Amino acid sequence: MPHANLRLRILGAFVLVGLSTMSLPAAEEAAALAPDQPYVAERSNPVVYDIDYSIIVTAPYKTKLLRVWVPLPPSDFAQEVTEQETTTFPQTVEPQIGTEEQFQNRFAYFEFPSPQGAQIIRRKFQVRVWELRWNVDPARIVAPASWPESFAKYRRSESQAVVVGDRHQTLLAQLAPKRTNAASDLADVMDYVRKEFRYDHGNASLRADSEHLFDAGGGHCSDYHSFCAAVGRAMGYPTRMTYGLNTFPKSSPSHCKLEAYLPPYGWVSFDVSETQKLTQAIAADASLDESAKKVYQAAAGRRLESGFRDNTWFLQTRGSDYELAPKAGRRVPVVRTIYAEADGKPLRDPDPADPAETEYSWMTAQRMTPDHAVPYPFTDVKTLD
Repeated sequence: MPHANLRLRILGAFVLVGLSTMSLPAAEEAAALAPDQPYVAERSNPVVYDIDYSIIVTAPYKTKLLRVWVPLPPSDFAQEVTEQETTTFPQTVEPQIGTEEQFQNRFAYFEFPSPQGAQIIRRKFQVRVWELRWNVDPARIVAPASWPESFAKYRRSESQAVVVGDRHQTLLAQLAPKRTNAASDLADVMDYVRKEFRYDHGNASLRADSEHLFDAGGGHCSDYHSFCAAVGRAMGYPTRMTYGLNTFPKSSPSHCKLEAYLPPYGWVSFDVSETQKLTQAIAADASLDESAKKVYQAAAGRRLESGFRDNTWFLQTRGSDYELAPKAGRRVPVVRTIYAEADGKPLRDPDPADPAETEYSWMTAQRMTPDHAVPYPFTDVKTLD
């Protein structure tokens, strides 16, 4: 059934597979381009996780009103979410559910009047997650004559997060002077990022700053993927940030991925930072000879460039630079885990995975139990076989 369903989605969503832009009438081409279409990918290896997830938020002393927005993961082609219960402690607060307008992200919104000490928000739900593979062939990428207006929010240079600057344009001209096609050019950009920058929790922007890598020489997943998103937009292709949670034990479960819209494949997911860490681990693995290292590193690069999303991560939010619902005191660049304000002022966004971090305005505690053992594909080289 999953494969039959996939074939129906492919046939229904894209009439332009295998065709060139020149062979399509403009109206037909525009109809095939839709930012809200489901993923068109090979879906396999489903895993069901029982999620027990708590967020502990500490407002400053004598705060009059603590406001917290918690993203709610959606159900779509890649994941199915079954909600169970949400509770708070020590105050008992019923959440208001809101959907922001730009990207349709949903949030559970909480108001804690005069909070004394930490407040705990506990969510229990179940999520079935699939592994997705797009098997992108650069020769099949279609270059649209124009993009519908519905893609404008994924192609803009934002005031926060994915800012397309002169340095991105200059880099693109150096890496892809002839602009072969979006998939090949984006692969060159991702390869450049993996070679030139270092993963560094202690020197991260925490806001998906697309210029941070230029300035700092390193950062973490959101900086990597915002950088690539900016260069993708410099090419003229829609890109977006996607934030979710890893399902294995981790100090900070939050992790982001890059998505680029590449006709005829639609939205395709890439994880540049985890692929970099994997290839570096392969290079340092004393159990592998040099020949095996080269084989595995090449396989990791191919998996990245062909589009891959693992079944040990589920999505919570898409997009960047938007108004929350209900409206907060400011627009947010991204929502990594939660967003919180005390008397209208945002609480500092901590990075629990940074070993130098000792003070937190909030922290998570989680147990995510799979229905069967599943390897993490960015540490287990055997998944590359």
